[in-house]
Amino acid sequence: MSRGIQHPIRGLFLRSYLSQVSRDKLPDVGSEYEGDGGTVMDAVEFVLQNFTEMNKLWVRMQHQGPAREKEKREKERSELRDLVGKNLHVLSQIEGVDLEMYKDIVLPRVLEQVVNCKDELAQYYLMDCIIQVFPDDYHLQTLETLLGACPQLQPTVDIKTVMSQLMERLSNYASLSPEVMPEFLQVEAFTKLSSAIVRVIEAQPDMPLVGAISLHVSLLTFTLRVHPDRLDYVDQVLGACVKKLSGKGKVEESKATKQIVALLSAPLEKYNDVMTALKLTNYPKVLEHLDYATNKVMAGVIIQSIMKNTTCISTADKVEALFELIKGLIKDITGAPSVDELDEEDFKEEQNLVARLVHMLVNEDQEEMFKIITTVRKHFLQGGPRRLSFTVPPLVFSALKV
Repeated sequence: MSRGIQHPIRGLFLRSYLSQVSRDKLPDVGSEYEGDGGTVMDAVEFVLQNFTEMNKLWVRMQHQGPAREKEKREKERSELRDLVGKNLHVLSQIEGVDLEMYKDIVLPRVLEQVVNCKDELAQYYLMDCIIQVFPDDYHLQTLETLLGACPQLQPTVDIKTVMSQLMERLSNYASLSPEVMPEFLQVEAFTKLSSAIVRVIEAQPDMPLVGAISLHVSLLTFTLRVHPDRLDYVDQVLGACVKKLSGKGKVEESKATKQIVALLSAPLEKYNDVMTALKLTNYPKVLEHLDYATNKVMAGVIIQSIMKNTTCISTADKVEALFELIKGLIKDITGAPSVDELDEEDFKEEQNLVARLVHMLVNEDQEEMFKIITTVRKHFLQGGPRRLSFTVPPLVFSALKV
């Protein structure tokens, strides 16, 4: 009967009813229906077939009726999506679906349907369903297969949200179950996620810059939670972002700059140590793509992190690297208005912040401290007379202590 009805909405509800009444009668492991009633494989095949047919009916709904009612039909489809998604929930509840069966049969069949339907709404919803209903360890062990479907989705699918949810789920899994950490290394989760992001960005050349950067922010968040000891991974994420920003000059789109600030702030918040950020070779390269105003904001974030964590900068080389990061506050850079055009209150607040920073540049070795003072003096003299009235006094006091 369910095969005979081809009207999309009627067919959906009929198959949904079939799924509901048969749910507790599937031949699962330990079930009274196992054996004479069939095998786990029969149950899986039945649910997969029902899922496939329901998805086809759901996708066909968009072609029913006149074009002027398309928006109304899309709203109806969105309201009926759970009817299709419940099949995936049923699959996840079948006890006999172990990792091997999921890897070899369930996931490939589901992804085949997701990719082949070529429908934006269906692809986004079903990918989200897969991530939400199946166990975390299954995702980890089938990461390559799941990520392999992402570049094949329609260009209009919000893939950044799908992948971000997957990375968040995996990082939560690692945080709550530290004993699984070796598995992340064994399956090379970071490498697979990093490669998948590159492929997705290449497959969607029209993806907005903010979308590409937000993918790197999600990957960096995953890395800092799962592999906090791997600075090379962190720097690799920043390097991928630099590559994406290459040739684009200063980023002026507000949403994109917010994502860049989030990207640069994440290591500071995780390690509570600016010295760690100074070890990342790609950190200043990302910073270079911020416009003048946002560069100053980020410089303020860096100095405040130093103050909050009472981080002492103890060598001239590190001071040089630090001042390169915060140069937006200590001298005029490209795109900056003249000092006279700056807001007076904001200017005073910024320069007082820089003045406080001077007291964090210390070393008990007099020779090294002299080098630090010389380095600071070199940078401060490039700031112009108006800045000097704020920055020279603390430098003089530091020199008198030597």
